[in-house]
Amino acid sequence: MKALFQITIALTGLAFLSGCGDKVDHSDIRKDGFVFCDQGRPSTFNPQLVDSGITVESIAPQIFDTLLTLDPNSHQPVPNIATQWSVNEKGTQYTFKLREDVHFQTTAWFTPTRKLTATDVVFSFKRIIDPENPFHSVSDSVYPWFAGISFGKLVKDIVALDDQTVQFTLTKPDNSFISNISTAHAPIHSAEYAGQLLFKDNKIQIDTHPVGTGPFYLDEYQVSDLVRLKRNPDYWRNDVKMAQVVFDISHRGAGALAKLLREECDVLNSPISSQIPVIQNEKSIELKAKPAMNVSFIAINTGHSALSDARVRKALNLAINRDSILEAVYYGTGQKAYSLLPPSSWAHQKDPIQVRYDRNYAMALLREAGYADGLELTMSVPLEARVYNPSPRKTAELIQANFADIGVKLNILTDERVDRTELSNIENVDLLLTGWTGNTGDPDNYLRPLLSCSSEKVGLNLSMWCNSDFDFLLDLALEVSEVRYRLNLYRQAQNVLNAEMPVIPIAHGQKFQAHSKSLKGFKTSPFNAQPFDEVERIE
Repeated sequence: MKALFQITIALTGLAFLSGCGDKVDHSDIRKDGFVFCDQGRPSTFNPQLVDSGITVESIAPQIFDTLLTLDPNSHQPVPNIATQWSVNEKGTQYTFKLREDVHFQTTAWFTPTRKLTATDVVFSFKRIIDPENPFHSVSDSVYPWFAGISFGKLVKDIVALDDQTVQFTLTKPDNSFISNISTAHAPIHSAEYAGQLLFKDNKIQIDTHPVGTGPFYLDEYQVSDLVRLKRNPDYWRNDVKMAQVVFDISHRGAGALAKLLREECDVLNSPISSQIPVIQNEKSIELKAKPAMNVSFIAINTGHSALSDARVRKALNLAINRDSILEAVYYGTGQKAYSLLPPSSWAHQKDPIQVRYDRNYAMALLREAGYADGLELTMSVPLEARVYNPSPRKTAELIQANFADIGVKLNILTDERVDRTELSNIENVDLLLTGWTGNTGDPDNYLRPLLSCSSEKVGLNLSMWCNSDFDFLLDLALEVSEVRYRLNLYRQAQNVLNAEMPVIPIAHGQKFQAHSKSLKGFKTSPFNAQPFDEVERIE
């Protein structure tokens, strides 16, 4: 929390250039741009420092580029800043060739004197893995997404072979490495800009005043109101069609929907399920649905005396009526979760025997575990609606009723938002209603950050569960090359989860985006927002 607090304080002073607190003139913006309504506000503009939220999901793809990107259909890495790559026979050395025509953005705080080179790539990743890097401890970040996949232990070194060639050396083969560096969490920063900030002793500015190579640069931030991005005239891919994009972050839920209906917003990102019928009735609005690469689940504090017993954890799992949750919360747009892996994952395993609604069996397990007279638990519930859970409070109340039906009293503790890095705040909580949005299509992207021993040690495994057999299966799956062998290993890993039940999968949400039919050119992806460089107004 300390890191996010420091960054947020720094961002508070970032309301610059055009009148802090001025009322947003949406009609003026729409002359040469569009207004994007999103849920939540940024705690930083550097996606390396967070594992979810508006920065990663919407803003970062506009400001930054990555070496590779993920194909929205195959989920496989494709060229971006890197035009090609090769790997040695051992699978431990990756060499990338970079484009020669990539320019960093010119902003009010930085004017580049050179194009992007391998030096920038080295700096961007060394900051994450090298404790001696002068920017490593800036913002006191633990780099939560990278920590969850043990990235620092995997990458041994990164070197620039020449201006356009960079080489990564790994400690062991890892089939997920290429996909992981293709996510929005792996932006390329300017080493030249970092050098200037180091000289000025103002290193935190790299996270609050970003410089990237994406189609738009940061122009203005009004805390709790808006983020304004302006067109990057030196964008390497093509001419950006819109002069500006404004992220309206002043309203959530019904407030954002009202703005869309009043044409004060051109785009509504991730409307909640209950809003879908209203949007569908608007002839001027186009609604697009994307594949569900997410999961809502309950993390169980396995350190709790009663919850350390797998029989109690299984009883709670069997007590939950997922059909009623899908009907009341997801309005028919979600899918029942049988695993942490979404149905679109190639390793998804449906197990209707272990994950089902069975009140009588749940009560029998509680009696067997010595809790025939009942049990009292607490569950922390963030109130912020997310794609994987459109209404956490309602979901929690339905679960509360299910638990009461088997003699378990559930006390609901609500919070505006529960940060995954704030484990000190939830160690005394028995259950946590949470979720995960995948950044890649690889099964490791779900299982390792959420449940591995290494993730537990760095404080990101919310169940505080560690199983060496589970970790062994995950590690082996990253080293074998045959897909059928990997599939078998991930199925075994899911069997371990079903036997131990450290988390209770609830549902997979459908991702929606609504936008005015006067706009075209949006690119879709199951992972996050895509660059808006081709978006234009057609009316």
